[in-house]
Amino acid sequence: MGKRECAVEEVVKAEPSQIDAAYWQGRRVLVTGHSGFKGSWLTIWLQQLGCQVIGVGLKPLTEPALFNLANISELCESHIVDIRDLRKLGAVVKQTRPEVVFHLAAQALVRRGYRDPIETFSTNTMGTVNVLESLRLTGSVKAVVMVTTDKVYRNIESLRPYEEGNALGGFDPYSASKAA
Repeated sequence: MGKRECAVEEVVKAEPSQIDAAYWQGRRVLVTGHSGFKGSWLTIWLQQLGCQVIGVGLKPLTEPALFNLANISELCESHIVDIRDLRKLGAVVKQTRPEVVFHLAAQALVRRGYRDPIETFSTNTMGTVNVLESLRLTGSVKAVVMVTTDKVYRNIESLRPYEEGNALGGFDPYSASKAA
């Protein structure tokens, strides 16, 4: 391996001291978007902490894909489900009864949002509504982390980082759908 490359095993060995591994041991955790780049890494990390990870996502769109290279489907209970399908998503949530949820599933590309705004809004807005509705109906969920982007904030051309109190205001389909 080159100077900047490292094996997945080396990355996930590190366990920050502020993480309470005992809390995560055996916990049922749902990761939406587990087949994407960030979702795959999160699945690896949660599995290393001892979680029972349930993944919901689409088949990877790229080749190579971390999902395939790291055999993510072997690290978790993997479900290839579109979050826009409330019936299928709800069935997975009802069956698996997650305690913690990380919602990462999204159409995440600005240019693709311009090419297909309907898919972008239906995934990012109604897909998120479907996730929340499925969780509301299950009763097992104790915590939900909703992942989004800084593109939800009105761009004021400032070098300072955005904060939660900043005004929303994306003008493109991707940004607007994530703000919604």
